Amino acid sequence: MQPESLAVTLPIRQLVEFLLRSGSIDSRFTGFDRANEGARLHRKLQRAAVKEFTDYKAEVALTQKYGCCDVEYTLEGRADGIFTDTDGTVTVDEIKTTMLPAAQITGDQSPEHWAQAKIYAAIYARQQQLSNMRVRLTYYQVEEEKIYHFAKDFLAEELNAFVLDLLAQYAPWAKRAAQWRQDRRESLQALRFPFTEYRTGQRAMISAVYETCREGGQLLCQAPTGIGKTMSVLFPALKAMEDGGPVFYLTARGTTRAAAEGALSILREHTPSLKLRSVTLTAKDKICLQDTRECTPEACPYANGYYDRIKTALWNALDIPALTADTLQTLARNHQVCPFELGLDLSLWCDVVIGDYNYLFDPVVHLVRFFESRGDYLFLIDEAHNLPSRARDMHSASLCKSAFLDAKKRLGPGKSSLKNALNKVNELFLVWRHRCEEECKDARFSKTFFEKERADTLDRALTRLCEPLEIWLDEHRDPGETHDALLQLYFDTRAWLRIADTFDDHFVLQVSAYGSEVRASMLCLDPSAFLADDFSKGRAAVLFSATLAPAGYYKDLCGVPEARAVALRSPFPTENLGLWCARHVSTRYKDRADSFAPIADLIACMAGAKCGNYLVFFPSYSYMQSVQEKFSARYPDFSILCQESSMDEAQRTAFLEQFVPEPTHTLVGFAVLGGVFGEGVDLTGDRLIGVAVVGPGLPQVGSRQEQLRQHFEETRGCGFDYAYRYPGMNKVLQAAGRVIRTPQDKGVVLLIDDRFISPDTRRLMPPHWDHLRTVGSCEQLREELASFWCE
Repeated sequence: MQPESLAVTLPIRQLVEFLLRSGSIDSRFTGFDRANEGARLHRKLQRAAVKEFTDYKAEVALTQKYGCCDVEYTLEGRADGIFTDTDGTVTVDEIKTTMLPAAQITGDQSPEHWAQAKIYAAIYARQQQLSNMRVRLTYYQVEEEKIYHFAKDFLAEELNAFVLDLLAQYAPWAKRAAQWRQDRRESLQALRFPFTEYRTGQRAMISAVYETCREGGQLLCQAPTGIGKTMSVLFPALKAMEDGGPVFYLTARGTTRAAAEGALSILREHTPSLKLRSVTLTAKDKICLQDTRECTPEACPYANGYYDRIKTALWNALDIPALTADTLQTLARNHQVCPFELGLDLSLWCDVVIGDYNYLFDPVVHLVRFFESRGDYLFLIDEAHNLPSRARDMHSASLCKSAFLDAKKRLGPGKSSLKNALNKVNELFLVWRHRCEEECKDARFSKTFFEKERADTLDRALTRLCEPLEIWLDEHRDPGETHDALLQLYFDTRAWLRIADTFDDHFVLQVSAYGSEVRASMLCLDPSAFLADDFSKGRAAVLFSATLAPAGYYKDLCGVPEARAVALRSPFPTENLGLWCARHVSTRYKDRADSFAPIADLIACMAGAKCGNYLVFFPSYSYMQSVQEKFSARYPDFSILCQESSMDEAQRTAFLEQFVPEPTHTLVGFAVLGGVFGEGVDLTGDRLIGVAVVGPGLPQVGSRQEQLRQHFEETRGCGFDYAYRYPGMNKVLQAAGRVIRTPQDKGVVLLIDDRFISPDTRRLMPPHWDHLRTVGSCEQLREELASFWCE
């Protein structure tokens, strides 16, 4: 049975690329950050065209309905330019940037480019009642900085027939998509909450999320562990989606992506008739089927001929409701296509897209196929307390002197334009090193200076470096250490130049010298404007986490100042959490040496009260090691486990596997606050019955952190809070949240530092911490712990 109304809205670029693109994936000719670079060059060429043709109109939005094969299409797009040529012919200008060698730019190398421009011309001719049109392709060759024009004239009837032919080819896909949308709408209307009852606070959270997703806007939701956050955002978002979407469930870590997949699986099991297709996007390196990732047709059979096989793979994949990483890899092997690109192409046909933050927020790798313009998207941002710091990283860039000097040495003897360009950059770093040595007298920090202006001289030198570097990479395609080093240098250079184009008063330039090394960084201090722009691309956004206090801080830095904020109470019995602050210990930097023994005694007191598994979190590795040594010497009978720096996934798993259920002896794990074990670790039941947090989690004082403090003091009047207190307390709350994970769990949290009881810190604690008690000695803590465990 076909749906009553086959109405399909289709971006013009998506249509032509889907039908006409052929050949292979070849990363050599796609370059780095082509979307942003292409947009910049488009604007440059459009400005030049305005000078040549006075009636040149840039970025002309075009929308037109077409009926074809029982489908009502609405085609949407934006022509790069429309103008009247010298002979009076109205012309559509389609601009493309390319890294193809000049000899390969024939005008016919990419049929989809002509097709895109011809559709624009057909729509414009129809709307303006023109009998003929000219189509011009403008190619900008990035390496040579040369412009190539190709033009063809068409009758309006030809153009209209061309459009209808494409739409007829697309009709089977359009009908399948329309049928799916109708079935999805009906099944979502019938969808019911998959559990017999709501947890405490869950109904309120679902109601707030549904209202936001239905009406539009933004919601900041602090939802403690146990409410069932994943289901509480996905279920109402799906109910509110209607004909819009997709829903983007974006996370900071892979483990929470698994939680989203699990919630969707529960919904499908509870409602077998549910028509809902989801895809989980996984990093290219993790999902690649090759031992060594190299995205060229010569090196990868899954890249070679990808566009010739992808439509068959897509058609078969649309029968699968849950497109996980494993599923994508299986499909990719069966159809010999790249699993990463397959996931991206499938995302256009999915109702839920699960992936990392960077698919929306990173200016380089965000999903251009969705976010070139605004859509009816719903954004669900898990663990949103991580978003400000992640966004700062995405909009920052660094370069080291050694990388340029190393590249020059790798090229061997002789002269070349590439060597000259590398040498110019290296000389600028030398000048900076001398300045660091002369100006930086502050012994607290490394030899560092800061500037509030971008490094124009370096930026010009890097721009001049790109062309010979690109030529060398094109001429030396075989992988090897030298090729890989120069390719990484190219990526880093392009990343720097991209950030330089956005540098404003939200940034600072840092230059540091360490012996012969010099490191330059453009640091994004405040990412809120970038995030606000990203959120504006969708209908609604829900930012949720167990720790989002104070709400004003997160609304500000996440770029959602008008968001509604809700804070829900913990659904767990308060009496199951024993919560104490050891007020007699100071962990301030000046007092640390004197704190090792008292902290060791407090840990022994906590761990000795009941046999079980415990975690103790410290503000740094050095502090952790000092206390661990003191603890081992004073209490050798306890089994201990220590986090190591740079642990891989297998080592992290092995660490957590030591926290067994029903332990027969006490285990004390030592870990770093804000590290991999400080959040996202789910040790339920008696796998973890106690956590101690040493200090209020304030970030270590350093030159960068001080720049943050200074910036927010100048712009918000609360620099210490923004740079130190708020992010520090968030780490504390995340670490403490490892203890109580289910209604049946019972455990203790011990906060070690007198600053925890200060009013400025107490106001950041959640409502279910109202019963915090203070102790002034191990003896008092021992008595209270005995009473707690006996209850």
